[in-house]
Amino acid sequence: MSRTSDPSDPPLVKESSVAGPLVDASDGPSGPSSPHDEEQRLRELGYRPVLARRMGGFGNFAISFSVISILSGCMTLYGFGLGTGGPAVMLWGWAGVGLFVLCVGLALAEVTSAYPTSGALYYMADRLGGRRWGWYTGWLNLLGLLGAIAGIDYGAALFAGAFANLQWGFEPTPGKTMLIFVAILLLHAVLNLFGVQLVSVLNSISVWWHLAGVALIVGALAIVPDHHQSPSFVFTKFVNDTGWDNPLYAAALGLLLAQYTFCGYDASAHLSEETSNASVSAARGIVRSIWVSWIAGFVLLAGLTFAIQDYDATRNSATGVPPAQILLDGLGTDGASALLVVVIIAQLFCGNAEVAAASRMVFAFSRDGALPGSDIWRRVSSRTQTPVAAVWLSVVVAALLALPSLYSATAYGAVTAINVIGITPAYAIPVLLRLRAGDRFRPGPWHLGRWSKPIGWIAVVWVAGVTVLFCLPQASPVTVDTMNYASVALAVVLVLATVWWFVARRSYGTPTTAAYGSDREQAELAEGIV
Repeated sequence: MSRTSDPSDPPLVKESSVAGPLVDASDGPSGPSSPHDEEQRLRELGYRPVLARRMGGFGNFAISFSVISILSGCMTLYGFGLGTGGPAVMLWGWAGVGLFVLCVGLALAEVTSAYPTSGALYYMADRLGGRRWGWYTGWLNLLGLLGAIAGIDYGAALFAGAFANLQWGFEPTPGKTMLIFVAILLLHAVLNLFGVQLVSVLNSISVWWHLAGVALIVGALAIVPDHHQSPSFVFTKFVNDTGWDNPLYAAALGLLLAQYTFCGYDASAHLSEETSNASVSAARGIVRSIWVSWIAGFVLLAGLTFAIQDYDATRNSATGVPPAQILLDGLGTDGASALLVVVIIAQLFCGNAEVAAASRMVFAFSRDGALPGSDIWRRVSSRTQTPVAAVWLSVVVAALLALPSLYSATAYGAVTAINVIGITPAYAIPVLLRLRAGDRFRPGPWHLGRWSKPIGWIAVVWVAGVTVLFCLPQASPVTVDTMNYASVALAVVLVLATVWWFVARRSYGTPTTAAYGSDREQAELAEGIV
């Protein structure tokens, strides 16, 4: 059921009619067999092109790589990994989790190639499963993206406070950290208002900054310190400080370091409407961002772990940031400060890319009438062709999500929970629906061929497992301060989405297309929601 457009709407509403089916290419992941008119393809999916298509293939890869940001995720959660399995779980867990995440990325990339829109995950779910599948996927994805902005930028504020503490004796109180956090959010909002071309340039720089930063950090820690840990320590030392007696349970918790870091590669899909040859470039961007991060992240974790001088002192660092203590012990104050700047700038690149991805999700979800005040959030600047209001909404909601951190350190963990528990299940839903659709799914020019089903099922099973893992208690005894709020976050998101469904279900709806209308009707009938 498609929403009727108001004639007074700005020129960014959905197309009311489309022409022709989607291309059913069969030439494999290497690329389309003939040139694709992406603007026409978007019209075939039911949307009028209004965003500037100024991002190339490398820029599309760069935004997902920047959001994954190994210098943000690995550094921020390194202290968590030290107590949940220790070095052995961090290194081997990274290798194993990366392999499974690559399967998720491959499966998601295939569906992205068929549906290259800013709505991405929820649009795919809507087309393949019906309106309610799209609705819940959209809310999970949106809350995950907004939680990611809060988590990334607040993490950058924590690192900035640690840097200021080393340099000038600055005391990073919760209030001061919050001010730094708000300043970072404002910076990212302003940068995103200049248009996607600047975002693309910054993300391209970010790729080389991250790779050079990893090389610099690992190189300095390999050369300068006199003492290094043995390979046996790095690859076999197991530490369980969770309070739980079962070592397998502690090791499973330790996998969250890698799983949390490997989030955000859906950014390539959200920027599809601003990417040239998006049917191929967005799919490739997802996959490349994962395997490049997989390799570089392993090198970073190994470099940091070999350079640990005192395990207990690192875990209980006065800086509040264990990687900063490793740098301080191995390189001295000046060296540690210099490399912290490298990490902080990488985190700023990461947060900026996440604001871009989240704002496109806000824009797309509003375009389909899903958000309160959709008429405002879907507006696009005629000068920059950027969804300005959506950018501001993204940073304001992120600020509100992190506000409880003023009163409780546990709140930051809750914000992280909102990110991972929202965004991770949303990755698997379109893949599951694609598997369920069988031959009704018509692949785009980038597809997996005969590997589609086995890789898809591996992805779905993995995401189901880690979603349960995200909700389990991470420390014993379970108290207000040690509770894992992921399950609470998931319940809140689902309750709010259900309540709002009954308010907005008449206004919400992706456009019915000539190519997929009959498929979608079948899916809706199967779900009993027509």
